[in-house]
Amino acid sequence: MNERSLTDWQRHAAELSLPRQAYLDGTFCDATSGATFPAENPATGQVLTEVAACQAEDVDRAVASARTTFEAGSWRDLPPAERKAKMLDWAARIEAQAPDIALLETLETGKPIAQTTTVDVPGLADGLRFYAESLDKLYGETAPNGPTSVCMVDREPVGVVAAVVPWNYPLIIAGWKIGPALGAGNSLILKPAEQSTLATLKVAELARDAGIPTGAFQVVTGLGHEAGEALGRHMDVDAIGFTGSTEVGKRFLAYSAESNMKRIGLECGGKSPHIVTRDVEDLDQIAMYVAYGVWYNQGQTCHAGTRLIVHSAIKDELLGKVREWADKLQPGDPLDPATQMGAMIEQPHLEKVQGYLEQGQQEGARLLFGGQRVRSDSGGYYLTPAILDDVSNDMRVAREEIFGPVLVVVTCDDLDDALAIANDTAYGLGAAIWTNSLSDGHRAARALRAGTVWVNCYDHTSINAPFGGFKQSGQGRDKSLHAFDKYTELKTTWIEL
Repeated sequence: MNERSLTDWQRHAAELSLPRQAYLDGTFCDATSGATFPAENPATGQVLTEVAACQAEDVDRAVASARTTFEAGSWRDLPPAERKAKMLDWAARIEAQAPDIALLETLETGKPIAQTTTVDVPGLADGLRFYAESLDKLYGETAPNGPTSVCMVDREPVGVVAAVVPWNYPLIIAGWKIGPALGAGNSLILKPAEQSTLATLKVAELARDAGIPTGAFQVVTGLGHEAGEALGRHMDVDAIGFTGSTEVGKRFLAYSAESNMKRIGLECGGKSPHIVTRDVEDLDQIAMYVAYGVWYNQGQTCHAGTRLIVHSAIKDELLGKVREWADKLQPGDPLDPATQMGAMIEQPHLEKVQGYLEQGQQEGARLLFGGQRVRSDSGGYYLTPAILDDVSNDMRVAREEIFGPVLVVVTCDDLDDALAIANDTAYGLGAAIWTNSLSDGHRAARALRAGTVWVNCYDHTSINAPFGGFKQSGQGRDKSLHAFDKYTELKTTWIEL
């Protein structure tokens, strides 16, 4: 795939069939109302197709099908090895169709094709495969109660589960939720963000081909305030796994309280601190990690290292090296295999990010470079990597999630100062520290209030490592075997002998 040229991908895009219907009850169909919404290409600003805009009645249909399938046991009661085989078949079909799936995601999200082909689609397949392989290796427990009784503790699927996934990593995060939720035997309804539905619908087609039963997996397309809210408020949805903004995550908590107290798993926003201490030596390596940590995926990453907390003695030298990386990461055509930075997701989001850049300067920060809209003749939404220097941690740009290619720089005097600044936030998704002191690395890892702490690296990850946040970055964990906690119930069976 990576040997294809820009012309090859353009030709492929022109010939590609674009899915547009929701996948409900085993069939691809329009919304009952006939309503649609536009799927837009952020690289050109042009509409790709019109997608079915499901509403409450369509959600009711999906939930009813999911409940029927769950109660019938056609998926839930399959031996784990058989569920495993079907999920592995699904993963293999995704890999076989990887060029089409990657291209659909690039067309709709503006992500570089070099990344969707090598990271996003493989990430989805790997997620399905990891959880499939675990299904016949998960054991129950026996409580140590003595010789007069047997107390067994088993995991059972919670029932009908909805997964609401964001537009920044739609395939990867879908895999994080499909794997444990479906693998555990639940009936799963996937609600993709309205900005990123096309690749997910292709994946649904392959689920059907792999023999995932009708009603066990469905895709409800639609707007968040319609289809998403209907799922959140539905009285027959037992659990929801959500990834997105903290603002919307709080709404799902409210929906749960106002409906049936459905279980809510949340992975929300972040304002991750990236600490660089005075004793470090290899600023070239650190500069690379800082650059990719904040500018990868156009800065549209929940755990991006958006707050650089750096010792005053080395700040200028480090920023000079980071700027060299910014020059290499200028936005380009997402279909060009050489492009490392693509388009922002949509015009309103680009304007929001530009608003934060203006707000930061009004508060006293200094725009060191970047933040310009470029390639405007393409019609797309491209923004250059930016750095705001001289930021204090009480500024809005230091406290709110910008979700764009903007690095804010806060100066510290020592490690204690850096840790205090790092923890002075409502978020707690990721954090990092660079230091030559083993003791300081351990001390910082314990002190930082974040779900993941990287020491002398950034954004190193694996499907077997849990991911989630402290504080307003969410609750529960995606990835690893811990993800089963969100989609299963513990049942205690007590037998008196």
